[in-house]
Amino acid sequence: MCAKKLLHDTSHITYQSLLDGNEQFIADALADDPQFFDKLANGQTPPILWIGCADSRVPANQITNTAPGEIFVHRNIANMVVHSDMNMLSVLDYAVNVLKVRHVIVTGHYGCGGVIAAMSNHEFGLIDNWLRHIKDVYRLHSAELEAIVDQQARTNRLVELNVVENVYNLCKTTIVQNAWKNGQELAVHGWVYSLATGKINDMKVSTSDNANLGDVFKFE
Repeated sequence: MCAKKLLHDTSHITYQSLLDGNEQFIADALADDPQFFDKLANGQTPPILWIGCADSRVPANQITNTAPGEIFVHRNIANMVVHSDMNMLSVLDYAVNVLKVRHVIVTGHYGCGGVIAAMSNHEFGLIDNWLRHIKDVYRLHSAELEAIVDQQARTNRLVELNVVENVYNLCKTTIVQNAWKNGQELAVHGWVYSLATGKINDMKVSTSDNANLGDVFKFE
């Protein structure tokens, strides 16, 4: 799967160019595999749920070199797992209990605009209510973060810590814990993607049980 040339000038992208691009996509897909769309129409059995940032520069399939049907994707600002977010919880429930995914990956990225905004004291509007969850991550790790003098390094570390905390948030859900209790094969992971290099940084927080959760978060 080849990466398309990235252009800073997006003025060539129009409503019509998207439709034209769709026609080209169909032609290319059928030329490569005449049964491509027949296979897609038969259903999906992706082994992965990706919870990522809505940033347009972090496309799940492209940066992992996977094909349509191989990753089930949920994206929001700064790849958050919020316990009251019914959108995310609905995706998680469907992925775990219906699709039976085997891995859930929280994927952040360095240079995340949501994280940068959360680190500031500016008021942005409605999104401030969402960014507050990132500010809470900062509060939990303020001693470590404020010991980092370089602002970019501090931001990068908050991006990493935000992924780690949201992996923990995933593990706290009844959806994930019930899957484990029922013996379902399910692992949760945390990654950070570098826009500058294309490299994925595994945060080494993978888990397939609730052993690392505080007792108060564990369900019997």
